[in-house]
Parts: sequence; C-alpha cells; structure tokens
Amino acid sequence: MDEDRSVALQLAELTRRIEALEAGRTSPDSPGAGDAGRFWVLEGLKQRTESGVVYAGAVETAAGPVEWQIGLGFEQLMDRDWGQAAASLSALGNRSRLRILQAVLAGANAVADLSSAEGMGTTGQLYHHLNQLVAHGWLQASGRGHYGIPAERVVPLLVILAATRGAS
Repeated sequence: MDEDRSVALQLAELTRRIEALEAGRTSPDSPGAGDAGRFWVLEGLKQRTESGVVYAGAVETAAGPVEWQIGLGFEQLMDRDWGQAAASLSALGNRSRLRILQAVLAGANAVADLSSAEGMGTTGQLYHHLNQLVAHGWLQASGRGHYGIPAERVVPLLVILAATRGAS
C-alpha cells in the first residue's frame, strides 16, 4: 500500500514538472510571447543599426574555446567587390577540403592523421587540398606536417556551413 502511494506521488510530481515545462515552451514556428527571446540577436542588432548583418559564435573545439563576432553595415557590404570573395569561397567548394576542415576542427591536425582518414585520397592530393586551404586562409601551418584552423576563421566557417542548410 505504501509502495503504491509512493509511486502515485512520484507520478504526480513528474506530471506537474512536465506540465510546467510544456507551459513555458513555444513552437519555433508560432509567433507570440516567445519571439522576444527567439530573436534576441536580431533585436540587439536593430538597437545598434538600421541595416546590417551580424554573426557570432562561441564553440569548444579540440584546440580549445573560440569566441568570435562581427557586424557589418549593409552599405559597407554593398560597397565591397563581391567578386573578391570567389577564391576564398571556391576553396571551400570541394568535398575533400570540407572533410579536411571538419577533421582538423575535431582534432586531427597532423598530416598522418588526415591521410589515414577515409576518403582523403593520396598524400599528394591531400597536400594539394591543404595548400589550397592555407593559401586562402582557412588553414594555417602550425608546425611541420601539422595544421590548424585560425581562430578568426572557425566561426565564419561554421556560419557558412550553417547557411548552406537554409532556415531549417
């Protein structure tokens, strides 16, 4: 009898907690009271400028924590020669290079580690891709046969990858 009462009390407590959690949650697609918290970055940007773009990130990588942000005005972006970004973006437009960057970000920074990973190709192909990534600033040599992603490139890289997924 006491055991039944204990189980009933525990069940009632769990039910109360679930209801409290669900009451505070809003659907990502439903407008309403939750929007203020949902669009906190956008609201902060609008307080600082009428027209601009900001991106930021705080990530814990195998090499350590990285925190980075940048904000640019719309006019500043429109005044740039977008064609100058083609080479840097092109360096990322290769499946092997993206896999290399992902592996390096996960902690595989030695050529030996990278070359043993599946799908990296021959050592010559690997060095070709490494050289392209270094030439465009996505990687930097950190010693003989070792590479790392510069801290100021980690968040922009992740933002580019996130942007390829659209709003989903």
